[in-house]
Amino acid sequence: MVHPNIGRRSALAAFGAMGAAAVPLRKAAAQPGRTARAIIGFPPGGTVDSVTRMYVERLRVATGSQMIVDNRPGAGGRVALEMLKPLPADGSAFVVTPASMLTIYPHLYAKTLRYDPLKDFTPVSPLCVFPFGFAVNARHPARSLREFIDWAKARGTVDWASPAPGSMPHFIGTQLARAASLSLNHIPYRGAAPAMQDLLAGTIQAAILPLGEVTAFHRGGEARLLAITSPERLPRLADVPTFAEMGLRELTHEEWYGAVLPAQAPAPVVAALRDGIAAAAATPEIKDGLSRIDIAPLAMAPDAFAARIGRERESWGPIVAASGFNPDE
Repeated sequence: MVHPNIGRRSALAAFGAMGAAAVPLRKAAAQPGRTARAIIGFPPGGTVDSVTRMYVERLRVATGSQMIVDNRPGAGGRVALEMLKPLPADGSAFVVTPASMLTIYPHLYAKTLRYDPLKDFTPVSPLCVFPFGFAVNARHPARSLREFIDWAKARGTVDWASPAPGSMPHFIGTQLARAASLSLNHIPYRGAAPAMQDLLAGTIQAAILPLGEVTAFHRGGEARLLAITSPERLPRLADVPTFAEMGLRELTHEEWYGAVLPAQAPAPVVAALRDGIAAAAATPEIKDGLSRIDIAPLAMAPDAFAARIGRERESWGPIVAASGFNPDE
C-alpha cells in the first residue's frame, strides 16, 4: 500500500488557507448543470484528498458544472482506478491518483492488477509533484549522509521506516541499502505521521518519508534531513543535499498526483480537463496552498504525461524486482 498523505493536519491547514476564493478558469466544458466526479482512492483528510479539493474548487468555476470529490478508499488506491475503468469516457468522472498506482503497482501486483495504466486510461495531466526526504532524529550522531553510512556500517543492522510496504519510499530504501552496501531492516508503517512520531521518539534510527512530513521538524531542529530525492536542491531547503550530488543518482525520484480519464476519452474532453488543471496550477492560491506542505504544482500536455508514466513504469520494474518484496508474503 502506498502512503496517501503527508500529514492530515498540515494538508487540511493548507487547504483551509486557500479560502473559498475561486479563480475564473477558461470555461472549457460546455455542459452546465451536470455533476462530474473526481474519484480518489484514499479517505478524506489526506493529502491526495486535499490537493484534489483545491483543484476541484477551481474546476467548478471553469466548467460551470457541479463537481464533487468521491472518496473510494481501498487496496492502496486500486479500487478507484478499477471503478473508473468501465465508466463512460465523457468527462463525467476522472481519477486523481498518486504515481505509484500507475508506475509501481504493475510490477508489484503483476498477476492480480485489474487494470493497465496506459491501455485502460487516458492520461490528462499531473496536478503536483514532490520528493522524499531521508531523515534522522536531531539527536542522531550523523550530521551527513556519509556519516550515517559510516555509522550504519559500524552498527551492522539498522532499523529504518517507510510510510507503507510497497511504497515508493520503501523501494528507495532498498536502493540505498544496495548502493551503500548497508544492512537496513525495513519497518513499514501505516502512513508517514506515525513513522515520523517514532523517528522523533528515537524508536527507529532513520526514515524515508514524503518531504512535507519532515520539513517542519527539520526547520524546528527536532529532526535532521540528510538527503532528498529531488533532481536538484530546493531553494526552501538549500542546506539539504540531493542524493544525486552525493553520487547516488539512482535515488532520484519524485511522486506526483495525476488525473486520468477512462480509455479513449474524446480529445475535447481531455483538453478541457487538462486546460482547467493547467490554469489552476498557475494561480497564486494553488501555488501557496501546495507550498505549505512542500508540494509544487505541475501540469503538462497529455502526450507528455503518458510518456512520463511509461518511462517511470519501465524504470521501476528492475527496482521492485531487485528488492525481492512480495506483497502477498
